[in-house]
Amino acid sequence: MTLPVSYIDPPGTAPAQGLYSHIGKPASGGLIFIAGQLSVDTAGNVVGEHDFAAQFDQVFRNLGDVLAGVGADFNNVVKFTTFFVHSQDIEVFMAKRLALFPTIFKGDKYPPNTILVVDRLVKEPFLLEVEAVAYLP
Repeated sequence: MTLPVSYIDPPGTAPAQGLYSHIGKPASGGLIFIAGQLSVDTAGNVVGEHDFAAQFDQVFRNLGDVLAGVGADFNNVVKFTTFFVHSQDIEVFMAKRLALFPTIFKGDKYPPNTILVVDRLVKEPFLLEVEAVAYLP
């Protein structure tokens, strides 16, 4: 029997920080739902504690690893949702994104992104979390 949804943890990705998988993929349809990525390395260590710029770099590295693990890249992303702990980090995020996106996307248009400011993330040291929806043909 085929399950309606499969859950995927691609090899070579940072470990989940709780009871969840990196990707949820419906049996029908080409969308995949990527869990919010945090600033952890492949050994599960926090990267860039108290350093938003370093966490940004690691979060997008992790997103790239998850996408690559299913044969995709950032050009497959349909939408991002970004969570901040501190609203003052939004300016740094915008500057880092302005520098990064032209290097990871083809063209000059980028996916929609919803930004939310929350009280905290799953662990206190995390300043940023980014989740994505992507399309796999």
